[in-house]
Amino acid sequence: MSHQNTKPLRGALIGFGFIQSKGHVPAYLQRMKDGARDVEIVAVADICEERRNVASEMLPEAQVYTDYEILLEQEEGLDFVDIATPPAYHAAIATAALQRGLHVLCEKPLTTTLEEARSLMALAVEKQRVLFPCHNYKHAPVVKAIQEIIDGGTIGKVRSLTLNTFRNTHAKGVPEWHTDWRREMRYSGGGIAMDHGSHTLYLTFDWLGTYPTAITAKMQNLEPKKYDTEDNFSAVLTFPNGLAHVYLTWTAGVRKVIYTVQGERGAVTVEDDNLEIALMERTDGPDVAQGAVTWKMERRKIASHWMDASHVQWFNSMFDRFQIAIREQDYENRELKEAVLCIQAIVTAYRSAAEGCRELPLSVDPQG
Repeated sequence: MSHQNTKPLRGALIGFGFIQSKGHVPAYLQRMKDGARDVEIVAVADICEERRNVASEMLPEAQVYTDYEILLEQEEGLDFVDIATPPAYHAAIATAALQRGLHVLCEKPLTTTLEEARSLMALAVEKQRVLFPCHNYKHAPVVKAIQEIIDGGTIGKVRSLTLNTFRNTHAKGVPEWHTDWRREMRYSGGGIAMDHGSHTLYLTFDWLGTYPTAITAKMQNLEPKKYDTEDNFSAVLTFPNGLAHVYLTWTAGVRKVIYTVQGERGAVTVEDDNLEIALMERTDGPDVAQGAVTWKMERRKIASHWMDASHVQWFNSMFDRFQIAIREQDYENRELKEAVLCIQAIVTAYRSAAEGCRELPLSVDPQG
Protein backbone atom coordinates (compact mmCIF):
# COMPACT_ATOMS: atom_id res chain seq x y z
CA MET A 1 0.00 0.00 0.00
CA SER A 2 1.59 3.26 -1.09
CA HIS A 3 0.75 6.71 0.25
CA GLN A 4 3.14 9.04 -1.53
CA ASN A 5 1.37 12.20 -0.40
CA THR A 6 1.99 11.49 3.26
CA LYS A 7 5.26 11.59 5.15
CA PRO A 8 6.63 8.20 6.20
CA LEU A 9 5.83 7.10 9.74
CA ARG A 10 8.99 7.32 11.83
CA GLY A 11 9.22 4.29 14.12
CA ALA A 12 11.36 2.99 16.97
CA LEU A 13 11.70 -0.70 17.83
CA ILE A 14 11.76 -1.66 21.50
CA GLY A 15 13.03 -5.20 22.07
CA PHE A 16 15.11 -6.81 19.34
CA GLY A 17 14.62 -10.54 19.84
CA PHE A 18 13.42 -13.25 17.47
CA ILE A 19 10.08 -11.80 16.38
CA GLN A 20 11.50 -8.33 15.79
CA SER A 21 14.57 -9.43 13.84
CA LYS A 22 12.94 -12.30 11.90
CA GLY A 23 9.36 -11.03 11.60
CA HIS A 24 8.92 -7.28 11.86
CA VAL A 25 12.20 -5.92 10.48
CA PRO A 26 12.32 -8.02 7.27
CA ALA A 27 8.74 -6.91 6.59
CA TYR A 28 9.61 -3.24 7.16
CA LEU A 29 12.65 -3.58 4.89
CA GLN A 30 10.54 -5.27 2.20
CA ARG A 31 7.97 -2.51 2.52
CA MET A 32 10.60 0.18 1.99
CA LYS A 33 12.22 -1.75 -0.85
CA ASP A 34 8.89 -2.23 -2.64
CA GLY A 35 8.49 1.53 -2.92
CA ALA A 36 5.81 2.08 -0.29
CA ARG A 37 8.22 4.39 1.57
CA ASP A 38 5.54 4.90 4.19
CA VAL A 39 7.68 3.87 7.17
CA GLU A 40 11.19 4.55 8.46
CA ILE A 41 12.80 2.73 11.38
CA VAL A 42 15.03 5.33 12.99
CA ALA A 43 15.81 3.86 16.44
CA VAL A 44 16.11 0.59 18.35
CA ALA A 45 16.37 -0.18 22.08
CA ASP A 46 17.44 -3.48 23.62
CA ILE A 47 19.02 -4.27 26.99
CA CYS A 48 21.25 -7.00 25.49
CA GLU A 49 24.51 -5.90 23.87
CA GLU A 50 24.64 -8.82 21.42
CA ARG A 51 21.13 -8.00 20.21
CA ARG A 52 22.01 -4.34 19.82
CA ASN A 53 24.86 -5.44 17.55
CA VAL A 54 22.43 -7.47 15.44
CA ALA A 55 20.13 -4.43 15.23
CA SER A 56 23.01 -2.23 14.06
CA GLU A 57 23.85 -4.73 11.32
CA MET A 58 20.27 -5.03 10.10
CA LEU A 59 19.41 -1.32 10.43
CA PRO A 60 22.70 0.57 9.99
CA GLU A 61 20.99 3.96 9.80
CA ALA A 62 19.04 3.51 13.05
CA GLN A 63 20.23 4.92 16.37
CA VAL A 64 20.62 2.08 18.89
CA TYR A 65 19.96 2.52 22.63
CA THR A 66 20.52 0.42 25.74
CA ASP A 67 17.16 1.31 27.27
CA TYR A 68 13.72 2.35 25.99
CA GLU A 69 13.51 5.26 28.44
CA ILE A 70 16.69 6.80 27.03
CA LEU A 71 15.36 6.28 23.51
CA LEU A 72 12.09 8.03 24.32
CA GLU A 73 13.95 10.93 25.96
CA GLN A 74 16.43 11.48 23.15
CA GLU A 75 14.56 10.65 19.94
CA GLU A 76 12.63 13.55 18.44
CA GLY A 77 10.07 13.36 15.67
CA LEU A 78 8.96 9.78 16.34
CA ASP A 79 5.46 8.73 15.26
CA PHE A 80 5.24 5.25 16.77
CA VAL A 81 7.00 2.54 18.75
CA ASP A 82 6.88 -1.16 17.94
CA ILE A 83 7.10 -3.17 21.20
CA ALA A 84 8.41 -6.75 21.01
CA THR A 85 9.79 -7.35 24.49
CA PRO A 86 8.56 -10.15 26.78
CA PRO A 87 4.97 -9.37 27.84
CA ALA A 88 5.77 -8.43 31.45
CA TYR A 89 7.27 -5.17 30.13
CA HIS A 90 4.58 -4.24 27.61
CA ALA A 91 2.40 -2.13 29.90
CA ALA A 92 5.21 0.11 31.23
CA ILE A 93 6.71 0.72 27.77
CA ALA A 94 3.35 1.34 26.08
CA THR A 95 2.35 3.72 28.89
CA ALA A 96 5.59 5.71 28.51
CA ALA A 97 5.15 5.92 24.73
CA LEU A 98 1.50 6.99 24.91
CA GLN A 99 2.37 9.60 27.53
CA ARG A 100 4.82 11.07 24.99
CA GLY A 101 2.13 11.22 22.33
CA LEU A 102 3.30 8.24 20.26
CA HIS A 103 1.24 5.58 18.54
CA VAL A 104 1.98 2.04 19.72
CA LEU A 105 2.18 -1.25 17.85
CA CYS A 106 2.53 -4.01 20.45
CA GLU A 107 3.13 -7.74 20.27
CA LYS A 108 0.56 -9.98 21.92
CA PRO A 109 -0.45 -10.37 24.64
CA LEU A 110 -1.05 -6.64 25.04
CA THR A 111 -0.42 -6.94 28.80
CA THR A 112 -0.32 -9.70 31.41
CA THR A 113 -3.10 -8.31 33.64
CA LEU A 114 -6.60 -7.05 32.92
CA GLU A 115 -6.04 -3.91 34.99
CA GLU A 116 -3.04 -2.95 32.83
CA ALA A 117 -4.94 -3.65 29.61
CA ARG A 118 -7.91 -1.49 30.61
CA SER A 119 -5.61 1.26 31.84
CA LEU A 120 -3.71 1.30 28.53
CA MET A 121 -6.92 1.44 26.52
CA ALA A 122 -8.17 4.39 28.57
CA LEU A 123 -4.81 6.17 28.17
CA ALA A 124 -4.78 5.67 24.37
CA VAL A 125 -8.24 7.25 24.15
CA GLU A 126 -7.24 10.08 26.48
CA LYS A 127 -4.04 10.83 24.53
CA GLN A 128 -5.78 10.33 21.17
CA ARG A 129 -3.18 7.84 19.98
CA VAL A 130 -3.54 4.45 18.33
CA LEU A 131 -2.64 1.44 20.47
CA PHE A 132 -2.67 -1.58 18.17
CA PRO A 133 -1.95 -5.23 19.06
CA CYS A 134 -0.12 -7.62 16.69
CA HIS A 135 -3.09 -9.89 16.05
CA ASN A 136 -1.35 -11.33 13.02
CA TYR A 137 -3.23 -14.64 12.62
CA LYS A 138 -6.12 -12.62 11.12
CA HIS A 139 -3.75 -11.92 8.24
CA ALA A 140 -2.82 -15.52 7.38
CA PRO A 141 -4.19 -16.20 3.87
CA VAL A 142 -6.05 -19.35 4.94
CA VAL A 143 -7.65 -17.49 7.89
CA LYS A 144 -8.78 -14.72 5.52
CA ALA A 145 -10.32 -17.43 3.32
CA ILE A 146 -12.29 -18.82 6.28
CA GLN A 147 -13.62 -15.33 7.03
CA GLU A 148 -14.71 -14.87 3.40
CA ILE A 149 -16.58 -18.20 3.45
CA ILE A 150 -18.38 -17.21 6.68
CA ASP A 151 -19.15 -13.67 5.46
CA GLY A 152 -20.44 -15.03 2.14
CA GLY A 153 -23.02 -17.17 3.94
CA THR A 154 -21.79 -20.36 2.28
CA ILE A 155 -22.12 -22.52 5.42
CA GLY A 156 -24.93 -20.51 7.02
CA LYS A 157 -24.82 -19.19 10.57
CA VAL A 158 -21.83 -20.44 12.55
CA ARG A 159 -22.87 -22.53 15.56
CA SER A 160 -19.67 -23.95 17.01
CA LEU A 161 -15.89 -23.89 16.63
CA THR A 162 -12.91 -26.01 17.55
CA LEU A 163 -9.45 -24.46 17.46
CA ASN A 164 -6.50 -26.75 18.14
CA THR A 165 -2.92 -25.52 18.10
CA PHE A 166 -0.21 -28.16 18.39
CA ARG A 167 3.41 -27.25 19.10
CA ASN A 168 6.20 -29.64 20.10
CA THR A 169 7.89 -26.95 22.23
CA HIS A 170 7.43 -23.40 23.42
CA ALA A 171 8.70 -20.80 20.99
CA LYS A 172 12.36 -20.29 21.84
CA GLY A 173 13.81 -16.84 22.30
CA VAL A 174 17.15 -15.74 20.89
CA PRO A 175 20.19 -17.60 22.29
CA GLU A 176 21.78 -14.38 23.55
CA TRP A 177 19.05 -13.65 26.13
CA HIS A 178 16.91 -16.02 28.27
CA THR A 179 16.00 -18.45 25.47
CA ASP A 180 13.24 -20.04 27.57
CA TRP A 181 11.66 -16.81 28.82
CA ARG A 182 8.20 -17.96 27.67
CA ARG A 183 8.28 -20.61 30.42
CA GLU A 184 9.24 -18.10 33.16
CA MET A 185 6.28 -16.34 34.78
CA ARG A 186 8.31 -13.23 35.66
CA TYR A 187 8.85 -12.49 31.95
CA SER A 188 5.85 -14.08 30.27
CA GLY A 189 3.01 -13.59 32.75
CA GLY A 190 1.84 -17.14 31.98
CA GLY A 191 2.38 -20.17 29.78
CA ILE A 192 0.81 -21.20 26.49
CA ALA A 193 -2.53 -19.56 27.30
CA MET A 194 -0.84 -16.18 27.81
CA ASP A 195 1.56 -16.66 24.91
CA HIS A 196 -0.76 -18.12 22.30
CA GLY A 197 -4.26 -17.65 23.69
CA SER A 198 -4.84 -14.25 22.10
CA HIS A 199 -4.51 -15.65 18.57
CA THR A 200 -7.06 -18.37 19.23
CA LEU A 201 -9.46 -16.11 21.09
CA TYR A 202 -9.68 -13.27 18.57
CA LEU A 203 -10.35 -15.83 15.82
CA THR A 204 -13.30 -17.16 17.85
CA PHE A 205 -14.60 -13.58 18.12
CA ASP A 206 -14.35 -13.14 14.34
CA TRP A 207 -15.89 -16.46 13.38
CA LEU A 208 -18.81 -16.41 15.82
CA GLY A 209 -19.25 -12.70 15.16
CA THR A 210 -19.69 -11.81 18.83
CA TYR A 211 -17.96 -12.00 22.21
CA PRO A 212 -18.00 -14.74 24.86
CA THR A 213 -20.01 -14.47 28.04
CA ALA A 214 -18.40 -17.30 30.06
CA ILE A 215 -15.37 -19.58 30.14
CA THR A 216 -14.30 -22.80 31.81
CA ALA A 217 -10.70 -23.98 31.57
CA LYS A 218 -8.25 -26.70 32.54
CA MET A 219 -4.47 -26.65 32.28
CA GLN A 220 -1.37 -28.62 33.16
CA ASN A 221 2.38 -28.18 33.45
CA LEU A 222 4.21 -31.38 32.50
CA GLU A 223 7.59 -30.02 33.66
CA PRO A 224 6.84 -28.39 37.04
CA LYS A 225 10.38 -28.90 38.37
CA LYS A 226 11.80 -26.98 35.43
CA TYR A 227 9.19 -24.31 34.64
CA ASP A 228 6.51 -22.37 36.49
CA THR A 229 4.01 -21.98 33.61
CA GLU A 230 1.47 -24.29 31.92
CA ASP A 231 2.26 -26.11 28.69
CA ASN A 232 -1.22 -27.58 28.04
CA PHE A 233 -4.44 -25.57 28.02
CA SER A 234 -8.04 -26.46 27.25
CA ALA A 235 -11.10 -24.21 27.47
CA VAL A 236 -14.72 -23.94 26.43
CA LEU A 237 -16.08 -20.47 25.74
CA THR A 238 -19.80 -19.77 25.80
CA PHE A 239 -21.05 -17.29 23.18
CA PRO A 240 -24.63 -16.08 22.75
CA ASN A 241 -24.81 -18.09 19.51
CA GLY A 242 -22.63 -21.14 20.13
CA LEU A 243 -19.62 -22.73 21.82
CA ALA A 244 -15.90 -22.50 21.03
CA HIS A 245 -13.61 -25.34 22.11
CA VAL A 246 -9.96 -24.35 22.43
CA TYR A 247 -6.91 -26.57 22.89
CA LEU A 248 -3.32 -25.34 23.01
CA THR A 249 -0.26 -27.47 23.67
CA TRP A 250 3.52 -27.14 23.73
CA THR A 251 3.92 -30.91 24.22
CA ALA A 252 2.55 -32.26 20.93
CA GLY A 253 4.39 -34.59 18.56
CA VAL A 254 3.81 -32.22 15.66
CA ARG A 255 3.56 -28.52 14.78
CA LYS A 256 0.11 -27.93 13.32
CA VAL A 257 -3.13 -25.96 13.52
CA ILE A 258 -6.48 -27.67 13.02
CA TYR A 259 -9.56 -25.48 13.00
CA THR A 260 -13.19 -26.42 12.36
CA VAL A 261 -16.08 -24.01 11.82
CA GLN A 262 -19.54 -25.62 12.01
CA GLY A 263 -22.41 -23.83 10.29
CA GLU A 264 -26.10 -24.55 9.71
CA ARG A 265 -25.55 -25.78 6.15
CA GLY A 266 -21.95 -26.94 6.17
CA ALA A 267 -18.54 -26.78 7.76
CA VAL A 268 -15.01 -25.57 7.13
CA THR A 269 -12.01 -27.60 8.28
CA VAL A 270 -8.47 -26.26 8.12
CA GLU A 271 -5.29 -28.23 8.68
CA ASP A 272 -2.44 -25.73 8.18
CA ASP A 273 -2.67 -24.77 4.47
CA ASN A 274 -5.36 -27.33 3.60
CA LEU A 275 -8.92 -26.05 3.63
CA GLU A 276 -11.98 -28.25 3.15
CA ILE A 277 -15.55 -27.03 2.75
CA ALA A 278 -18.37 -29.54 3.29
CA LEU A 279 -21.86 -28.46 2.17
CA MET A 280 -25.08 -30.35 2.80
CA GLU A 281 -27.07 -31.42 -0.25
CA ARG A 282 -30.49 -32.75 0.72
CA THR A 283 -32.03 -35.85 -0.80
CA ASP A 284 -35.09 -37.92 0.08
CA GLY A 285 -35.30 -39.64 3.43
CA PRO A 286 -36.19 -38.71 7.02
CA ASP A 287 -32.69 -38.27 8.45
CA VAL A 288 -28.96 -38.37 7.76
CA ALA A 289 -28.57 -42.02 8.74
CA GLN A 290 -31.16 -42.98 6.10
CA GLY A 291 -29.55 -40.95 3.34
CA ALA A 292 -31.41 -37.67 3.79
CA VAL A 293 -28.23 -35.70 3.32
CA THR A 294 -25.30 -36.04 0.99
CA TRP A 295 -22.22 -33.88 1.14
CA LYS A 296 -20.55 -31.77 -1.50
CA MET A 297 -16.84 -31.44 -0.72
CA GLU A 298 -14.49 -28.72 -1.94
CA ARG A 299 -10.77 -28.73 -1.13
CA ARG A 300 -8.29 -25.90 -1.48
CA LYS A 301 -4.64 -25.42 -0.65
CA ILE A 302 -3.82 -21.88 0.49
CA ALA A 303 -0.15 -21.23 1.15
CA SER A 304 0.10 -19.57 4.55
CA HIS A 305 3.61 -20.45 5.76
CA TRP A 306 2.52 -21.91 9.13
CA MET A 307 5.90 -23.54 9.68
CA ASP A 308 7.66 -20.14 9.69
CA ALA A 309 7.34 -19.01 13.32
CA SER A 310 8.25 -15.41 12.41
CA HIS A 311 5.02 -15.04 10.36
CA VAL A 312 6.85 -12.35 8.39
CA GLN A 313 4.52 -12.89 5.42
CA TRP A 314 1.53 -11.70 7.47
CA PHE A 315 3.11 -8.58 8.96
CA ASN A 316 2.56 -5.97 6.27
CA SER A 317 -1.13 -6.77 5.92
CA MET A 318 -1.39 -6.09 9.65
CA PHE A 319 0.77 -2.95 9.44
CA ASP A 320 -1.62 -1.62 6.77
CA ARG A 321 -4.42 -1.89 9.34
CA PHE A 322 -2.30 -0.04 11.90
CA GLN A 323 -1.76 2.77 9.40
CA ILE A 324 -5.46 2.95 8.58
CA ALA A 325 -6.29 3.25 12.30
CA ILE A 326 -3.80 6.14 12.57
CA ARG A 327 -5.19 7.87 9.47
CA GLU A 328 -8.77 7.45 10.60
CA GLN A 329 -7.95 8.44 14.21
CA ASP A 330 -9.50 5.20 15.38
CA TYR A 331 -8.35 5.34 18.98
CA GLU A 332 -10.92 2.80 20.19
CA ASN A 333 -10.13 0.42 17.35
CA ARG A 334 -11.64 -3.04 17.22
CA GLU A 335 -8.26 -4.78 17.58
CA LEU A 336 -7.57 -2.90 20.82
CA LYS A 337 -10.97 -3.74 22.27
CA GLU A 338 -10.45 -7.37 21.36
CA ALA A 339 -6.94 -7.39 22.85
CA VAL A 340 -8.46 -6.35 26.19
CA LEU A 341 -11.18 -9.01 25.88
CA CYS A 342 -8.47 -11.60 25.13
CA ILE A 343 -6.59 -10.68 28.32
CA GLN A 344 -9.84 -10.86 30.28
CA ALA A 345 -10.54 -14.35 28.94
CA ILE A 346 -6.99 -15.58 29.61
CA VAL A 347 -6.79 -14.35 33.20
CA THR A 348 -10.33 -15.60 33.89
CA ALA A 349 -9.33 -18.99 32.43
CA TYR A 350 -6.43 -19.12 34.87
CA ARG A 351 -8.88 -18.49 37.70
CA SER A 352 -11.30 -21.11 36.37
CA ALA A 353 -8.56 -23.76 36.23
CA ALA A 354 -7.36 -22.86 39.74
CA GLU A 355 -10.94 -23.20 41.05
CA GLY A 356 -11.52 -26.73 39.74
CA CYS A 357 -12.57 -25.79 36.19
CA ARG A 358 -15.44 -23.67 37.49
CA GLU A 359 -17.33 -21.75 34.79
CA LEU A 360 -16.80 -18.01 35.25
CA PRO A 361 -18.55 -15.05 33.59
CA LEU A 362 -16.91 -12.72 31.06
CA SER A 363 -17.88 -9.13 30.32
CA VAL A 364 -18.40 -8.21 26.67
CA ASP A 365 -17.41 -4.61 27.52
CA PRO A 366 -13.61 -4.16 27.34
CA GLN A 367 -13.73 -1.69 30.22
CA GLY A 368 -15.85 -4.04 32.32
